[in-house]
Amino acid sequence: MRNAGYSQLSMDGIAAHAGVGKQTLYRWWPSKASVTAEAVVAGLIAAGREIIPDTGDISTDLRTWLHTCVALFVSPEHAPLIRALTAAAADDRGEAQRLYQHFTEPHQAAVVARLRLGINAGQVRPGADLAAAADAFVGALLLQLLTANESVSAERADGLLRLMLPGLLTDWAPHAQ
Repeated sequence: MRNAGYSQLSMDGIAAHAGVGKQTLYRWWPSKASVTAEAVVAGLIAAGREIIPDTGDISTDLRTWLHTCVALFVSPEHAPLIRALTAAAADDRGEAQRLYQHFTEPHQAAVVARLRLGINAGQVRPGADLAAAADAFVGALLLQLLTANESVSAERADGLLRLMLPGLLTDWAPHAQ
């Protein structure tokens, strides 16, 4: 069961593995998504947190981060897990808050922190709404994943950058990417 993947996971299988009745599981967790969310937050299942590099070029760094996230989101091991965590968040407001704090907030904070470094380096406009930019980057990635849109790709990530960078950068010029 350990390497079977999320689609093969079931409450029956979890109960059997834990040596408890299925009813016991349902007393604590309403769905396999909730059990999975609890396991991820507890650190029992590894979940990626991609770091945004700092090479001195904000455009390149955001592009590298987005491409890394896209690769993670389209991977057969991670896409179902991320969808399951989102389902758990949709089912339970408390779970949503825990998952936000554990996953989404750190990604958004990393984007804001990297953009702040860009302000300090004179690459990002002072006064740019960094939180809104972080929401747009993270939200666009999640939307593509959750809708199972086939357009989740490096090209779509580059399109997002072409839309976002003119509003963020002090001296935007498209790179030949």
